[in-house]
Amino acid sequence: MNALTGASDAGSDQGTSTLMALRFVGTGLVRPECVLANAAGDLFTADWRGGVAHLHASGRQSLYVGAGPHGMALKPNGIALLRDGSFLLAHLGNDEGGVFRLQRDGQVAPWLQQVDGVDLPPTNFVVEDAAGRFWITVSTRLKPRARGYRRSCDDGFIVRVDPRGAAIAADGLGYTNEVAVHPSGQWLYVNETFARRLSRFALREDGSLGAKEVVTEFGPGTFPDGLAFDEEGHAWVVSIVSNRLIRIAPDGRPTLWLEEADADHLAWVEAAFEAGTMGRPHLDGVPSRSLRNISSIAFSGADRRTAVLGCLLGERLATLRLPVAGVAPTHWHFT
Repeated sequence: MNALTGASDAGSDQGTSTLMALRFVGTGLVRPECVLANAAGDLFTADWRGGVAHLHASGRQSLYVGAGPHGMALKPNGIALLRDGSFLLAHLGNDEGGVFRLQRDGQVAPWLQQVDGVDLPPTNFVVEDAAGRFWITVSTRLKPRARGYRRSCDDGFIVRVDPRGAAIAADGLGYTNEVAVHPSGQWLYVNETFARRLSRFALREDGSLGAKEVVTEFGPGTFPDGLAFDEEGHAWVVSIVSNRLIRIAPDGRPTLWLEEADADHLAWVEAAFEAGTMGRPHLDGVPSRSLRNISSIAFSGADRRTAVLGCLLGERLATLRLPVAGVAPTHWHFT
């Protein structure tokens, strides 16, 4: 049986042989949850020192930081690289969120603070699509956010920003996490972390979304967070807690590619999740030898066949060679 779905899966043992193939880049990073790669060979990660860490192709590191609301350090979760070299940061504050624009000289300016007349709660993710639209996610409106670590959580939403302004494009989601436009441009996919499913919406030409469709539902130990597509149209999903990297076929069939999970910790988390008592300690104390609560994926290298994995608890990034190339993101040629 496959822990991903509870169904038989011939590919589910593939990941166990790949841990030895991991390589690591970066040093001294602080909560590098979201990672981006470009054609120049650079990597950029969110960093809770207050901005973005830049891992240059040469091996040098730079840090771009600026003051956020009330002079406090920004807490970037998702980040987006813009054409002019600045960044958008989804601010995961304790009580407030929003999206901020960070210049490399440390200047910070609010970019989006409200939607439909309501202040943005702690904000999870931001990405630009090929049409120049921006998609932003809020996982939950609950305070504290750990109250959303429940199967019953259904108040997450997706914001669309385009020349007409900002609007809530989809609501009622089960702890909204990363979103990605399918390579065809016809679908917007989203991970619902504590509903344990990968879902999608038909993406219309005007940027509006159709009804939600469930692509696949995950079983015990899988909490889908990061999301990206390869050139064969498969989705790659990263699970926190279990350190799983899963490839999802167009028909929704999952293949477990990589895993590093502590059985006792996973059992403790599962018991808390089923009892409705899951909290921060279940996420912050994930034991592992190599992976440190992986949370996102970017395809890097000239052939885009090197996966780079963001994480919640580590100070460096794990990398892994894959047999298929990732789709070039909108920012691929930005530097």
